[in-house]
Amino acid sequence: MLIREKMELLERTYLSPFAMLSENSRGRDREEPQCDIRPVFQRDRDRILHSKAFRRLMHKTQVFLAPRGDHYRTRLTHTLEVSQNARTIANALRLNEELTEAIALGHDLGHTPFGHAGEHMLNAICGDGFRHNEQSVRIVEKLEKDGEGLNLTWEVRDGILNHQTHLMPSTLEGKIVRLSDKIAYINHDIDDAIRAKVLSEDDIPKEYREILGDTTRKRLDTLIHNIVMNSLGKDDICMSEEVGNAMQGLRKFMFANVYRNPAAKGEEKRAEDVLSRLFSYYKEHIDKLPVQYLDMMEEGETAERVICDYIAGMTDRYAIAKFEEYFIPKAWQVNSLG
Repeated sequence: MLIREKMELLERTYLSPFAMLSENSRGRDREEPQCDIRPVFQRDRDRILHSKAFRRLMHKTQVFLAPRGDHYRTRLTHTLEVSQNARTIANALRLNEELTEAIALGHDLGHTPFGHAGEHMLNAICGDGFRHNEQSVRIVEKLEKDGEGLNLTWEVRDGILNHQTHLMPSTLEGKIVRLSDKIAYINHDIDDAIRAKVLSEDDIPKEYREILGDTTRKRLDTLIHNIVMNSLGKDDICMSEEVGNAMQGLRKFMFANVYRNPAAKGEEKRAEDVLSRLFSYYKEHIDKLPVQYLDMMEEGETAERVICDYIAGMTDRYAIAKFEEYFIPKAWQVNSLG
């Protein structure tokens, strides 16, 4: 018996009857030989981890644009925190931890430079619209590996696509990531906002602190425990009404006091202008795009779509460097593409 087959047997023996078993995956768009060591979701996790899009998350904004300090979250550290929260929940519920981790690591691959400001800008100027969850799927299906994609399983792609609030994944593992994403960003954004002196712990409404806790550690502990205890033995991932309402209230508080706060978002208009001008420049100088994107146009993709693909894949600093290259006189440039 192969090592992979032994691991699949262990899943059948140990995991919850509600878990998605690796051997029951709907499979990949392109059939390929099975690995003799790793089940399919573990392979997907590894493919995402080694992708270029995953590495670029290190230099993409989470909330605070170009913060002064080394300890603010980036899109990569956000992703790792989502993964850790999700794995803890999946493990406690005896669900498939490797599927959960693969979805978590891939859920934000399609995020733009400059956080949601970049996403809003591309959505406004791209004729087909732009949504980062759909772009994440596009990356793993088409853009990675010079157009080959990562050929991930259906379950991982479904979880990545449907991690947004208004959507719902098909697996419990995907539902865990969907909730873990909110738990992570609400709590680490509070931590970053306190670090930036945008708010203090005392600014958080007392009703939420009394239910969820008055520190990041306590809130994480409350939320994760609540999901586990309310989902045990169920074919669903859920929270108690009290804790769920408190989390939603805290999320609304963050939108009102942090996500739209000029101290956190004061530079967004400039960031949007950078991407808008880059988009216009590439429309007029389409030959400046890398060969991979020009080839996609030969295959029938529109210019707007491939320009969005290229800009969305940029890191913050690469977008700034390209802006300087095209629009700032050489003698004034302070950034370098090297």
